Amino acid sequence: MLEQSYGLNFFLKSPREKSKTIRLVYVRITVDGISRECSTKRQWDVTRWNQKEEKAIGTKEDAKELNFFLDSLKTKINRHRTELLNFDKTTTAIDLINFISGKYKRKNTVLEEFQEHNDEVAALVKTGEYANGTRERYVTACSHVKEFIRYKYGRDDLSFTALDYEFIKNYNFYLRTVRNCSNNTSLKYISNFKKIVLRAIAKEIISKDPFKLFTSKKTKIRKRPLTKVELKRIEERCFVTDRLGVVRDIFVFQCYTGLSYIDAIQLKWKNIKEANDGIMWIMSNRQKSGSSTDIPLLPKALEIIAKYNNNPLCIKNGTVLPKRSNQKMNEYLKEIATLCEIHETLNTHKARRTFASTVTLNNGVSIHVVKEMLGHHSIQQTEEYAITEQETINREMKALNAKLTSNEIEC
Repeated sequence: MLEQSYGLNFFLKSPREKSKTIRLVYVRITVDGISRECSTKRQWDVTRWNQKEEKAIGTKEDAKELNFFLDSLKTKINRHRTELLNFDKTTTAIDLINFISGKYKRKNTVLEEFQEHNDEVAALVKTGEYANGTRERYVTACSHVKEFIRYKYGRDDLSFTALDYEFIKNYNFYLRTVRNCSNNTSLKYISNFKKIVLRAIAKEIISKDPFKLFTSKKTKIRKRPLTKVELKRIEERCFVTDRLGVVRDIFVFQCYTGLSYIDAIQLKWKNIKEANDGIMWIMSNRQKSGSSTDIPLLPKALEIIAKYNNNPLCIKNGTVLPKRSNQKMNEYLKEIATLCEIHETLNTHKARRTFASTVTLNNGVSIHVVKEMLGHHSIQQTEEYAITEQETINREMKALNAKLTSNEIEC
């Protein structure tokens, strides 16, 4: 933001003892009528000073040296002021004086703050506090903001003071049009960016929240789980290659335990315990949220565990199931979907949804119990997984019909 008025002057500071001719050279900076001054740490004889031209008089070497120093200082101050203006940052006399005296601390720009945040997340990935997938999402989000700034403003970075409602609105439009992102994907990237902005507000880099007037609403997408028939088709399919058989087993194990992909392949024998009633349970914490998950093992899950009990790879890694990368899992699940005539995307997360709906809720298990087994923090999270199958609707309607018929007979 360009200030209304700006001035920079050099002068000799008058000492208490007026008889002294050697005085300190001071610089005074005035911005919008507010002045601040500080010493240049240089001294000069008042008899050899031209206040009108604000420089030393004469052609002697010491005069040339002082004038060169003052010119360099003036250039340095003006260059810093220009830099602040280029980042749309408000300049003040205090900021410029602090810059001269070495007290000025340059606050992070948008991408610098984003990168600082991402570096912290990367460090926390190593401690297990964040998943690597989370780090990758923020890296992608930072890349989109960087590309938008270059596309819209022709710059490599921006000051936080340049952020306003228009910036957020235009960024949202850019994601939907130039990047061709869906509504929910765009809002995900905007949410990632909002975290950086709120972080800057907390650090007092910016005072106003540019998201204050921005409103958005996610599109509710119906992500269908596997039906009982489809799940049975996958379970009973015989595969020629072992790689598809192993991936199928891991997937089916997820369908009967509700474990996420990462929790399933990292499951260790110490997490499987026998309860007082003799039933085997999975007792562990979710890798993503850290919430506890206690899940009784169904017969199908126990059958798969027994299958890999003496598997060399499992023994080597100390895991219950063989390890496969999520990328390979999803790649091979596409093959399995084709072979099993399942005409929609098959991935590791669909197994978790299948457990929530097909295996548990549609068999009469309470949604509160399912919430605990999935490790969700709220019922709302579990409700997003819950899709009632036709079979369940038919069963409930038959019960209702029987009840109404009974009432009519009694009447």
